[in-house]
Amino acid sequence: MKYNIPEIKISVSFDKVLKKSELIKITSANDAYQIFKRVFNADTFDWCEEVVMLCVNNSSKVVGFYKVSSGGMTGTVIDVRMIFTTALQCLATGIIIAHNHPSGTLQPSEADINITKKLKEAGQFLDIKVMDHLIITDENFFSFANEGIL
Repeated sequence: MKYNIPEIKISVSFDKVLKKSELIKITSANDAYQIFKRVFNADTFDWCEEVVMLCVNNSSKVVGFYKVSSGGMTGTVIDVRMIFTTALQCLATGIIIAHNHPSGTLQPSEADINITKKLKEAGQFLDIKVMDHLIITDENFFSFANEGIL
């Protein structure tokens, strides 16, 4: 019996390709925060929770960002499989995750802490370092790495 099976094609495309010397190096949570402030949707930042990830190479240089999800005023979905699918496709050796809190609070919820632990465990298994998880507002940020939670 002959089976008709679809071929899976996986590709990554960048809207622009930069030379390695042009890539931004992340040396601190503040560096990541400054990048995230530029890539989050400014029009919806204060009323719509979003998750964005930065993919970095072995030199901690950002190879790109990906908007993981967009939700409502009080939450959004962080799908670990989607995050690591993206990281694997762009050959990232590390990732930094950020989500905004439209309420303006920087305090992580229990769900934020749990997903951070889950991301860290998945990253260890795949040999992709979860460098940080930031909660961001217009004025400041909370770094799981700086607070010793990651």
